[in-house]
Amino acid sequence: MRSQKALAAQKALAALIPGLALLAMTIVSPPSSALAAEGKPGGTLRLLANAAAGTADPHINYTLQFFQMNYILYDGLVTYKKAGDKTGFEVVADLAETLPQVENGGKTYVFKLRKGIKFADGSDVTSKDVVASFQRIFKISGPTAGTFYNGIVGADACLKTPATCTLDGGLSVDDAAGTITFNLVQPDAEFLQKIAIPHAAILPAGAPLKDAGTDPIPGTGPYMIASYDPNKLMKMVRNPHFKEWSKEAQPAGYPDEIDYEFGLTDEAAVTAVENGQADWMFDPPPADRLGELGTKYAKQVTVHPLMAMWYAPMNNNLAPFNDIRVRQAVNFAIDRAAIIKLFGGSNLAQPACQILPPGFPSFAPYCPFTANPGEKWSAPDMDKAKQLVAESGTAGQEVTIITEDSSVSKSIGVYLQDVLNQLGYKTSVKPISQNIQFTYIQNTNNKVQISVSQWFQDYPAPSNFLEVLFSCASFTPGSDASVNISGFCDKSIDASMAEAETATIADPAKGATLWTAIDKAVTDKAPVAVLFTPKRVDVVSSRLKNFTFSPQFYWIASQSWVE
Repeated sequence: MRSQKALAAQKALAALIPGLALLAMTIVSPPSSALAAEGKPGGTLRLLANAAAGTADPHINYTLQFFQMNYILYDGLVTYKKAGDKTGFEVVADLAETLPQVENGGKTYVFKLRKGIKFADGSDVTSKDVVASFQRIFKISGPTAGTFYNGIVGADACLKTPATCTLDGGLSVDDAAGTITFNLVQPDAEFLQKIAIPHAAILPAGAPLKDAGTDPIPGTGPYMIASYDPNKLMKMVRNPHFKEWSKEAQPAGYPDEIDYEFGLTDEAAVTAVENGQADWMFDPPPADRLGELGTKYAKQVTVHPLMAMWYAPMNNNLAPFNDIRVRQAVNFAIDRAAIIKLFGGSNLAQPACQILPPGFPSFAPYCPFTANPGEKWSAPDMDKAKQLVAESGTAGQEVTIITEDSSVSKSIGVYLQDVLNQLGYKTSVKPISQNIQFTYIQNTNNKVQISVSQWFQDYPAPSNFLEVLFSCASFTPGSDASVNISGFCDKSIDASMAEAETATIADPAKGATLWTAIDKAVTDKAPVAVLFTPKRVDVVSSRLKNFTFSPQFYWIASQSWVE
């Protein structure tokens, strides 16, 4: 049976469900259809998070928390349209004058760089900076070098010997014409989407060839990082050299300053935002505060569905999870309905046990790890789980779960501890700061057996879940930027991914079908335990206006103002 502590927590949460239902029914608001026509420039936005999200280096940081900020600090050749409707998924020209000419059967992209754009240090943006930025992605072994940018000619050599990366044959510059040409090994239908994220931000050619850490690198966006202390504050101020060149790509911002403060608990953060002492919080509100948010503060809250998942990566190369039977047992044993109660209830999340989220390209409902295998999760099957553990002979081993030190992540970790104990393991939970947890669980040197994590889309394509998280190329032992946390590597599935990518170019319908099959194949191997797909709850102060929610990077902070 479950521990009395877990049962008591679930009973308390169950009492909140009427408030949660009210929250979902009354404050789910449709995204804005466009940015505001006018606003009130000036003032300071105050943002809160339990902890910082690690490095300020845009080529390395791979967290939603800082991606949101990097979209207003940095620019690429292209970016996603800053809009609050479905057009927010559209790629638009940014530092390039227009979207590129595509030649050579889809293998060559020619960009023309805009003139007159400067970095925050006052230096001009040149083609030299573009070439150096893409070389840097490989020289610092960025987390997506081997998955997003490995299709550029010369990338193979860069992946083998990063320090000497030149991307020879992959990038060329015509200074007279002002163009930069990319040559790909083969056509890539997602190339523009991949270079529209902050990992492809254009930085000064002199940017350090190592993780910049807390030393900000100059960007081109309307804001710049004035200072960054991961224990206290990231202060962002206006970039004095910014002049709006495209409202779609990078509109001028309203606040004079954006202060991102770290250290408050999520309980304290909710209170601060409710009282107008802060304007927004990154972390999910604790479940016991959702009732009041859905009633007293309903006008200050919005809820949006996400293309995302909460999941428990299991180290496929460490005992006991190097045995597929154990990983499958964990998947069968988890009561996803209980975990959803810990997150805030069925109005804020839905159970899931496959990799691709509902509504995502190539999604087809599939759940093999349930009492009634089929399209949907229905209930745990503890008898099946215990049978698999008995067959593995691993009962009695010690297991440590690494979670973030937020209340939601810790509560899920405690629940998983209870499940693993029931399966016969000696389990403990180790919460660590959100500032380092994501990098910590990626690095194989830390020997993390199982953890609690989240994944949010970079862009809407199945490869962004399946290839980025589970391909051999995304697993780099000993690296803080190895996003394949489970260390899963299956050559046959890798080959299927390559086939799906190629097929998507010539026959999108066939490609979509192949990705559906890959989703099932990875799910069956159980490298992780997918827990649920969440909705985003945003709580803002009463003085914050024009909250614009993008489907791509969520709140566009630069487009809100304060009164």
